[in-house]
Amino acid sequence: MPDTSTGSDTGPGSTRRDTVRPSRRAVLAATAGLTAALTVPATAHAADDRRLRALISRMTLQEKVGQLFVTRVYGHSATDPDQADIDTNLKELGARTAAELIAKYRVGGIIYFTWAHNTRDPRQIAALSDGIQRAALDQPRGLPVLVATDQEHGAVCRIGKPATLLPGAMAIGAGRSRSDARTLGRISGTELRALGIHQDYSPDADVNVNPANPVIGVRSFGADPDAVAALVAAEVRGYRSAGVATSAKHFPGHGDTAVDSHYGFPVITHSRELWEGLDAVPFRAAIRAGVDTVMTGHIQFPALDGSGDPATLSRPVLTGILREELGYDGVVITDSLGMQGVRAKYGDDRVVVLALKAGVDQLLNPPSLDVAWNAVLTAVREGELTEDRLDESILRILRLKARYGLFDDPWSRADRIDRTVGTRAHLAAADRIAERTTTLLVNEDGTLPFDRRREHRVLVVGADPASPSGTTGPPTGVLAAALTELGFAATALSTGTAPSAASIDKAVAAAGDADAVVVATYNVTPGSSQRILVDRLLATGRPVAVVAIRNPYDIAQLPAVRACLATYCWTDVELRAAARVLAGRVAPRGRLPVPVQRADDPARVLYPVGHGLRY
Repeated sequence: MPDTSTGSDTGPGSTRRDTVRPSRRAVLAATAGLTAALTVPATAHAADDRRLRALISRMTLQEKVGQLFVTRVYGHSATDPDQADIDTNLKELGARTAAELIAKYRVGGIIYFTWAHNTRDPRQIAALSDGIQRAALDQPRGLPVLVATDQEHGAVCRIGKPATLLPGAMAIGAGRSRSDARTLGRISGTELRALGIHQDYSPDADVNVNPANPVIGVRSFGADPDAVAALVAAEVRGYRSAGVATSAKHFPGHGDTAVDSHYGFPVITHSRELWEGLDAVPFRAAIRAGVDTVMTGHIQFPALDGSGDPATLSRPVLTGILREELGYDGVVITDSLGMQGVRAKYGDDRVVVLALKAGVDQLLNPPSLDVAWNAVLTAVREGELTEDRLDESILRILRLKARYGLFDDPWSRADRIDRTVGTRAHLAAADRIAERTTTLLVNEDGTLPFDRRREHRVLVVGADPASPSGTTGPPTGVLAAALTELGFAATALSTGTAPSAASIDKAVAAAGDADAVVVATYNVTPGSSQRILVDRLLATGRPVAVVAIRNPYDIAQLPAVRACLATYCWTDVELRAAARVLAGRVAPRGRLPVPVQRADDPARVLYPVGHGLRY
């Protein structure tokens, strides 16, 4: 359904865009000269802080509380979402639409999700962003909204095709190129800004040293803290060059856990000394690079705070270490407050108050905005929080908005979408980066590359996990299509992440008519039937190449495999690059950014950091 609130002559691409934004002049008048002065860190400009404090002084207490929140909202339109989204908004948020939510709570930020139906296509996203800004600026003392999303690329992506999708962090780690990390940030940032999105909750600054990590894994650049730090800093600079704010996450470091903080409460057992030399290194680099926000982790870190509280609620961690020891004075934002890791110890009404007392500035996506908003309001009225404490956080938030030009121009670049989003140049750059990240782990007896004359008929089987953005895949189909374009006769047969005996039998039978087989594996475990599938296919005598489409650790569970590639994600850009490597059109250039340990003896390394074969 189109966003009818914009009118037929005021939607994306219209030449009359500014004429329907009556509140813009009022905001500009209130903040004259502010944006230009804040193109460098706001702390250097006392005069500009005075202007921001003047804005804060005119806000009601309710408006101040609202500025602290970043929330989800359902629907593709700020004023006219589908009925199902209206119903969900009423149930979860107490308002029908984004416009009504902003009027009721005066929230300072909105986060976009695919599952919240915010991201159908570029023009719709731009119209939603502009509708949100219009609703905010139409309020008394209206302020622009900081629109954000999680566009990490790779395994976490909210904006899909036709936007450019780039390799994720661990793939970039395998490529080891700071230039590629900067290019990722620049391309992604340029496209997000065109859609009216001002902040990306990226990069992930965690150092992934636990192969069993269920929540970080390939979202991390790797296991070497110095390498991770260099790539984090480069990506931050790339985004900032495109006018999009960044967020280093998940402080103080979520890379060594076997518990997913969405569903449990992880405990990090690193010593303070180990933290200094491992987890802290990328965050220090991000701060030096000018990262705009730091996102907290819902993790217990006893060496940093023995209270048993998650870092999100820890004053020793957020104020004592992050602000006072690391010298960070930017915005601190929580990870989603709907995650079990932060809800395990306290109720939802207490979490938000304790987070603010710990040193948090922005409260991200509480389960019930009404409960959280009223809890903060009550805490101020009853004296547990002071209004001055709120003002400190609001000043940081307004500095961030000013730094990225929101007081001057919060609107999307809808008239530039066609020449900005998913351009040929951007897509080509993504392809080139992906080629530099594909890693050849095993290649016995020259199994690869396949020859289109000798191995002309290729069967592609294996896992077809859902696309991170909902717009790519399925992996077996993408690999087969790419190989066919390269001169092979390739067919796809999906066998899933847990292939049944019947699907394995079907794949083995199909292999009898093929000259070679490609198997896409996804997070193979000791008990996974993916192991049976691979072993049965190897027994056919056909050349078999495994493509580990998420974790590079799969190869440890497949000791008989004679050829294996790691792509670190399963979106089309990585899979097309893998096909070119399989076909010998490009040489594999990636090197492992994490060690792969032996399955039978995890204390021993099977393939070290830096391992990667060549043709």
